[in-house]
Amino acid sequence: MKALLVLEDGTVFEGKSFGKQGEAFGEVVFNTSITGYQEIITDPSYKGQIVNMTYPLIGNYGVNPEDIESRKPWLEGFVVKELSAIRSNWRSTQSLDEYLEKNNIPGIEGIDTRALTRHIRLQGAMRGVISTRNENTNALLEKVRASPSLVGIDLVKEVICQEPYVWKEKAPGVRPKYDVVVLDCGVKYNILRHLSRVGCRVKVVPANTSSSEILKLKPDGILLSNGPGDPAAVTYVVETVRELLGRVPIFGICLGHQMLGLALGGETFKLKFGHHGGNHPVKEIKTGKVAITSQNHGFNVDIKSLPGKDTLMTHVNLYDHTAEGLENKKLKFFSVQYHPEAGPGPHDAGYLFEKFARMMK
Repeated sequence: MKALLVLEDGTVFEGKSFGKQGEAFGEVVFNTSITGYQEIITDPSYKGQIVNMTYPLIGNYGVNPEDIESRKPWLEGFVVKELSAIRSNWRSTQSLDEYLEKNNIPGIEGIDTRALTRHIRLQGAMRGVISTRNENTNALLEKVRASPSLVGIDLVKEVICQEPYVWKEKAPGVRPKYDVVVLDCGVKYNILRHLSRVGCRVKVVPANTSSSEILKLKPDGILLSNGPGDPAAVTYVVETVRELLGRVPIFGICLGHQMLGLALGGETFKLKFGHHGGNHPVKEIKTGKVAITSQNHGFNVDIKSLPGKDTLMTHVNLYDHTAEGLENKKLKFFSVQYHPEAGPGPHDAGYLFEKFARMMK
């Protein structure tokens, strides 16, 4: 069936639909990963976004129940150059097409994804719609321009757990030593697996949990998770983090990193087209070492806005020199803007979980 992708500046791409028929609105971004589409689809940080994959062939190894990163897919729509007609992997249980249809997510294939990526790089991420219902581009454009942007919208409340829970998946041969509370803003399962790997008993609590409730659990450490959308819109988490600073060791990942920046009194800003992919080089300032990292964020901490001299920038993005890490030994926290739990080929950033364990020890 014919499908259209219409951007808010009036640009139109025509292709074929897959997944669920219908319409989906969201901010259109591109992801430069070659593999990992299942992890991308189930990453809560993609709530509110339509993801364009720059790698031309997607779906070739199907979908399996082991590689999901949360309880369901969260992105609004999926854009690929070519949807593979063959799924060749012994772990595969269904095709990508079947998976998206079952989870009510529309996709579009057969468009020039390189042209779309270049357009977004030049013009910036923008709102868009995938539609199989309506071929009237003017009507779709009107709908897109009336749809909400990500700025100022709290998407965290839409993806978090509703009740606290204990992560029961244990790392083989590891004896738990530390009690860690994970403040769930849209946490990925692999973060919880890595915490277990370094000897943590993990309890996950919703993002709207108060600081007093968290401290009643007597954690050895707190992890602030990744999550979707504009960090400045999630004021209740910022306030909770501010009240926790200096009380127990804190490790912030992605949105958690941004929450720490805001809690300190700093500011965040929206990137032109964000960082989305599994091949972003990040340099550790102290050692000069470069890690190849997995990233997914559209906002960034303005390092110049942070007050005082105790908080240091520890990592920098080599693409655009934005802040990729913070540390404050006095307030007992460190954070990174990228995803150390992801393994986009190398495992360059896995050491950060060991660093968190050492902090708690």
